[in-house]
Amino acid sequence: MLSKLLSRSRFDERTHRMYDAVVAQSRRPALYTRLGVPDSIDGRFEMVVLHALLVMRRLRAFGVRGEAAAQGLFDLMFADFDRALRELGVGDLGVGRRIKRMARAFYGRAARLDEALGEDDAEVLAAFLERNAFGTVDPETYEVAALADYVRAQARCLDRQDAEKLTSGEIEFTADGGRGRD
Repeated sequence: MLSKLLSRSRFDERTHRMYDAVVAQSRRPALYTRLGVPDSIDGRFEMVVLHALLVMRRLRAFGVRGEAAAQGLFDLMFADFDRALRELGVGDLGVGRRIKRMARAFYGRAARLDEALGEDDAEVLAAFLERNAFGTVDPETYEVAALADYVRAQARCLDRQDAEKLTSGEIEFTADGGRGRD
């Protein structure tokens, strides 16, 4: 009981490890420098959501245990978004509206990412990424293609990971930072 009160939050340590891995990967400089994702609040939101969706996609393949882990990751991520908005000075009423908008965006992206990764057509994933990850800028064609390659590589890497490791929070992303121009 005492350890629960002194823990980082109401979320278990496995969920924190998963979220920490997602955030660390979404902060990799290559995403912003080599792949051209806007280094802005929007761009960083998009990268956290993208990496979380990739992990949740894999977790869902593990049945009930995976679904529970994915829900924990989702809940912690949105609790962190709420905290970040409050730190930015958004008031209580504004936080609620923004979180609802963010959740709608998340669910829309979740369905479309699954579709895009399921397609053999590289253009479907590229269009998804251009619309979302690069939504506030006009990316170069090579940047979109490189980010699409990166996303497919991450999905393949996650698909090779077993349920026990992933649900315990041991997430491994591929070290490939994309093939954008150096």
